[in-house]
Amino acid sequence: QVQLVESGGGLVQAGGSLRLSCAASGSMFKPNTMGWYRQAPGKQRELVAGITIGGSTNYADSVKGRFTISRDNAKNTVNLQMNSLNPEDTAVYYCHADIIWVSGSHEYDYWGQGTQVTVSS
Repeated sequence: QVQLVESGGGLVQAGGSLRLSCAASGSMFKPNTMGWYRQAPGKQRELVAGITIGGSTNYADSVKGRFTISRDNAKNTVNLQMNSLNPEDTAVYYCHADIIWVSGSHEYDYWGQGTQVTVSS
């Protein structure tokens, strides 16, 4: 069983910062690509940032220069440091992972339960 557990959401004023964390628990696997998505009310879920097992990153244009994604492969964790937050960043943020079992097979699209980020103006 693979579980992704997020933490770190909350309420912050515009211009403030938050740090989201996600831990992948279970055994006999390692996370491959990990990332963060978000979904605002009435909008589709969108990719915020992703990071490969080798550390290559990609970001949505709207967060470039403000958000930083990082991971710790030894701990199976991924973090999202969010700075200069604005009300448009308000959404439920979801951790996402594709995994590799020790057998070598890949499995895709594991999701966390989501954590609310609210930015007040």
